[in-house]
Amino acid sequence: MNMLGEDGRLNRGYVGIPTFLRSNYCADIDALDARYAVFGVPYDEGSPFLPGSRFGPRAIREHSLRFSPDGIFDPATETSFLTEVIRQGKLVDIGDIDIVPSSPSRTFAGLTDTVKKLRRRGAIPVMLGGDHAVSFPAVRAFEEDIYVIQLDSHIDYGKYDDEFRYGNGQGFRQINELRNVKGLTQIGIRSYRTNPADFHKAKADGSRIVTMPELRERGPTAAVSQIPEGASVYLSIDIDAYDGPMVPGCVSAEPDGPSFAEMRSILEVITDSFHIVGCDLVEVNPPLDVKTGATSYLAALTIALLLGLIDKKDAHGAQPFAAP
Repeated sequence: MNMLGEDGRLNRGYVGIPTFLRSNYCADIDALDARYAVFGVPYDEGSPFLPGSRFGPRAIREHSLRFSPDGIFDPATETSFLTEVIRQGKLVDIGDIDIVPSSPSRTFAGLTDTVKKLRRRGAIPVMLGGDHAVSFPAVRAFEEDIYVIQLDSHIDYGKYDDEFRYGNGQGFRQINELRNVKGLTQIGIRSYRTNPADFHKAKADGSRIVTMPELRERGPTAAVSQIPEGASVYLSIDIDAYDGPMVPGCVSAEPDGPSFAEMRSILEVITDSFHIVGCDLVEVNPPLDVKTGATSYLAALTIALLLGLIDKKDAHGAQPFAAP
């Protein structure tokens, strides 16, 4: 379904049905023919403090309408991103997965199945959360060997059991245990609420934990230097990876995180060095946000920039994504 409408429309940010960046809507994954497939997971039953991130996918899409229908433009470098991707229909929005309240296992089974279907169609899954519990069921859909990079202020490496495994603080222990996940890199870790036992368990399990002092001292290239050049990477971005004052609409925001300029440098290194096979952005909580929706706007910009950097690399000769 064409969401841009006929030629000549102004398409102001408050007009239109909110798909991500006004991308075309695809209701049938079996008919999907696109490079990037955005989908929402409006789930926050894994949040142990305040709910509200279930409204994140909708708010991020709404704020993405504020960008040009032709993508995004950086005045500093006079660079346009995603123009041809959007015009040629290479970016689509497939809507939200179905949520089964009080049954995370059923919800997440549907999430895993959706990612598998997108992979079979040769698309890069781009997931909008929801709380950070949603990353594990997305990553477990991948069958090939991958590395996982987590941009976050928390390690999300808590203990779990069969009855308690779908909280937003446990997913990356389960991700690191998947046989095809060859390495976990956690960048931006700085929360003083970190459980010491979880921290040491993650390190013992081989996780590369990059704290903010190390990131600022050594830079993003050093932070990911243990991952082989050109490796397949799943990238998970918690909005609280950013410095706390930048993300009022996040229940777990922490001080002393990256600025937008620092985040852009991190994303540039990751997209230049690796083959991104999937990504997510989580933990935007619109009910907590300021009236301008600053956190949702930053989330929309971050995902748009990430996809633009991936596409920029492809345009300079990188191998196109292929279904496994």
